[in-house]
Amino acid sequence: MRRIYPSLLSADFLNLKNEITLLEEAQVDGLHFDVMDGQFVPNISIGLPILDAVRSATQLPIDVHLMIENPEQYIETFAEHGADMISIHVEATPHIHRALQMIKNAGKKAGVVINPGTPVEALMPILEMVDYVLIMTVNPGFGGQSFIEACATKVRLLRDIREASELHFDIEVDGGINDETIQLCADNGATMFVTGSYFFKQDDYKKVTQRLKG
Repeated sequence: MRRIYPSLLSADFLNLKNEITLLEEAQVDGLHFDVMDGQFVPNISIGLPILDAVRSATQLPIDVHLMIENPEQYIETFAEHGADMISIHVEATPHIHRALQMIKNAGKKAGVVINPGTPVEALMPILEMVDYVLIMTVNPGFGGQSFIEACATKVRLLRDIREASELHFDIEVDGGINDETIQLCADNGATMFVTGSYFFKQDDYKKVTQRLKG
């Protein structure tokens, strides 16, 4: 079954509590929480005070995506502030193994992320450690971008590696996910779907959630 994680970066921040209530009523599977530092990606986004507010407002799983350099400096802090899942970029630290171990030691689900220009092979040394792999289907930093279709091939390759290795991690995709691209990604093996600007432009969150879940 497809699991839907709306990206709060595209939500209405003036009415965030109401947005979260509507997402709960729509029966989404969790909330995606993007953290950007203006260094690893060319944008700055939300941080710990917003995470505290979101955590106090919902029991939905919070999937924190750290688009920051040297994420190991902040893993324990985000874990303490309510993250249920934490994903970090293989490109963001020379110590990816240690950083993933820190997430596991904090009792959280550990995810690793690759950008569109990074090959799946870069993940091979650490696939046995992770609960999920996030394949970016746009270049990270800004919402509203178009889906990069070549990334669907990476999803399929990762699925084949998972099956051949008898591993059990989920495959998540993020960027340009809508009615059409979600089908392409699902057909190639993705199981978790982050959707941002497309989702929050809809009038009825329940209907769009049901549509995306297929």
